[in-house]
Amino acid sequence: MKVNENTPREIVFATNNPHKLHEIREIMGDCWSVLSLAEIGCHDDIPETAATLQGNAEIKARYVRERYGYDCFADDTGLLVDELDGAPGVYSARYAGEAHDSEANMALLLENMKGKQNRKAHFSTVICLVMGGETKFFEGRVDGEITEERSGASGFGYDPVFRPQGEDRTFAEMTDGEKNAISHRGRATRKLIDYLSTL
Repeated sequence: MKVNENTPREIVFATNNPHKLHEIREIMGDCWSVLSLAEIGCHDDIPETAATLQGNAEIKARYVRERYGYDCFADDTGLLVDELDGAPGVYSARYAGEAHDSEANMALLLENMKGKQNRKAHFSTVICLVMGGETKFFEGRVDGEITEERSGASGFGYDPVFRPQGEDRTFAEMTDGEKNAISHRGRATRKLIDYLSTL
C-alpha cells in the first residue's frame, strides 16, 4: 500500500463485477485507489463456499492477501425475504442457477412471491478487510419490501424489485448518489472508510 500523502493509497476490492466496482469507487472517493482483481492480475475463480455472507467475504479477502500480497477487502451481499424464510440470502447471486443471471433471479423471486401479502425484505452487506495481520468486518443493512413488478433501469441485481423503507421508488429508480446514501453497501463501506481513516 502506498503511504505517500500526495497519492491515493492502494487497496484491492476482491471483485470483477463492474457495477460493484463503480459503486465502491464512487463511495470511497479520491483518498483510495481501489483496484479490481483483474488489475492485479488475478483471474482466479475464487470459491464462495461458506454458509454465511461473512464467511464468503473473508474467503475472498484472505485469498487475495495470501496469494497476491495486497491489502484487500471483499464483500458478500444477500437479499433476505421474510416470507421466504430468508431466501435467497447467501445464494442471492445464483438464486436461479450458477449463471449469476440477474433477470432470471428476479423472475424467480417475483414468481415465488406471487400472492404473498408479507413482502418485507432486507439487503445485508458484509465487508471483510484483511490488512497486514488484521481482519475486520463491517456490516450494512437496509430494510424494505419486494415490489410486485420490476421498476427502474438503474442499479443492478435485485434493485428493480426492491423498494427501501420510507421510499416510493425502487433502488433502480434512484441515481447512484441517492442509492449509495442509504444502501446496504454504502453503509458498510462508510464503516470501512471510517476505520481506514484512523490508520
